[in-house]
Amino acid sequence: MGGVGFFSGRSVLGQTLPALFHEAHWSPATGTGHRDSAARQVEVAARRLEAVPGRVFLLVNFAATHAPTRPHVPGARRDSPNTQRAALRSVDAALPPLLGALRRRGDTLLILYGDHGTCFGEDGYWGHRLAHPLVWTVPYAEVLLRGAA
Repeated sequence: MGGVGFFSGRSVLGQTLPALFHEAHWSPATGTGHRDSAARQVEVAARRLEAVPGRVFLLVNFAATHAPTRPHVPGARRDSPNTQRAALRSVDAALPPLLGALRRRGDTLLILYGDHGTCFGEDGYWGHRLAHPLVWTVPYAEVLLRGAA
């Protein structure tokens, strides 16, 4: 379940990552800059989990936390730590249906991580396409989600 343009199918690079999977799903509504992209991504992922039998490897690249994040704060004119937090809250709020679909399948290993950090003016840098420790610092967690008994 792609979020950023690397999964869009609209360029050579955007066709490469989706080609690595049996199924790939991306649409403008699940992409960056849409306030409800996380909920739409979860909707598609949960629907597919319900339909596909057997073992599944699911990768969800949440677009919400990727620039631009300003749509998550009405009136925001530029991305900021505040818009990033609001984007992350939108992902958190969208997760329950996906977690429910995973629980119904049984025990699931969740590996959660970001693809990069972002600078918001630190040391004069903005964005993520640069060499800075804040860009290299990536959150990571692994959790065993117990299935429904």
